[in-house]
Amino acid sequence: MPKTPTGTGARTDATTEQSSRQVPIFWLALLATPVAAGANAPVLILDDMSRSLKVETSTAAWMATAFAWAMTVGTPLLATLLRRRGARVVLRVAAGLLLGGTALVAASPWLALSMVGRAGQAAGGAGLIAVAMTLAGNTRRMGVITAGFGMLGAVGPLLGERLTDAVSWRAALAVSVVAVLAVPIVGRYVKEVPAAAGRFDTRGALLVAALATSVILLPSYPLPALAASVASAALLTAHMRHRPDGFVPTAFLRTPVFRTATLLAMTLSTSYFLLLFAIPQLIVERAGWQTGAVATGQLLALLTGSALALAFAATAARLGRTRVRMALLTIWVLAVMTAVLAHNALMLLVAAGAAVFCSTGANATQSVDASSAVPAAQRPTAIGLFTLGYQMGGALGPTLATLLVFN
Repeated sequence: MPKTPTGTGARTDATTEQSSRQVPIFWLALLATPVAAGANAPVLILDDMSRSLKVETSTAAWMATAFAWAMTVGTPLLATLLRRRGARVVLRVAAGLLLGGTALVAASPWLALSMVGRAGQAAGGAGLIAVAMTLAGNTRRMGVITAGFGMLGAVGPLLGERLTDAVSWRAALAVSVVAVLAVPIVGRYVKEVPAAAGRFDTRGALLVAALATSVILLPSYPLPALAASVASAALLTAHMRHRPDGFVPTAFLRTPVFRTATLLAMTLSTSYFLLLFAIPQLIVERAGWQTGAVATGQLLALLTGSALALAFAATAARLGRTRVRMALLTIWVLAVMTAVLAHNALMLLVAAGAAVFCSTGANATQSVDASSAVPAAQRPTAIGLFTLGYQMGGALGPTLATLLVFN
């Protein structure tokens, strides 16, 4: 199917487009967005979590890193399962992971087991997001999903604080389970597909997981993680020469549009998640605001940024790919500079809003660019690998915030 002249706003293949018209966007958004609230719920309750689990605050922050790591690794795995076995299978697997992980988080008295539960929640959420993004079909519908993701992510910190005060921090970390409500509805709209031919590229999947893990650990353990990253990348490169159509198709990395879109999304995502965790602490330290006021201010800033990103995604096709990317990069630079230099609380909140605008806008526009740049049969895989890049930012950001602000 021909692309639009600009690339941004290009539609997926006819089969996926037909499916996306059949699935109401509300149910796709409900399927994908609650995981954002669950992911961001720990932002303001790390102290409560650390006291309950009897660990330091910086150690409790590994709960956020575990969640982001599992989303990073789980996204391409479940996207591959989606391509090979279809949406119904992924919906069942993802729902099981999400429910099982939530049960562990609710019951575990230990940090290690709680981290396993958070990883299960994240992997399940990754599968639901992969289904929703694959069925979205175009930039406007993708914008609804990603803007909803940003808005629920914005609500997450304040919702987490309120649930912690009213019930417990464990209830705050269970909010992503709401997504399961959409599973049977979406399942009615999708058709079973025959299993894809060929063996699953297990070695490629393991090498991608190893590379993602080592990159995520770079801020915390620079030298060993760097060595592991180099080794994993070398082994993955060699493997791809022998298996060019494997877990990471070589053609993807040779496609400039896919490559640039994924790197841009990863960069803007890293900045957003770093500022999401860092700015509340910076406002307390630099401006003396109380936690409740910070939570409310950040909520308004992130909701505004997400709403603007939705409007931006709706007009992206008219702007063109180059203008879209230049706008995102310009606002991103201004947001980072403001966060570094500003001591005024309102300016710091503007930086948070700008960061979520850039991250959400990139996710909506660049995901369509990335998926439309590859053959139709490979689009679930492309979305999975693109989202892996985006989620890498979700893993790196909290870790960097912990090193730069909380220590």
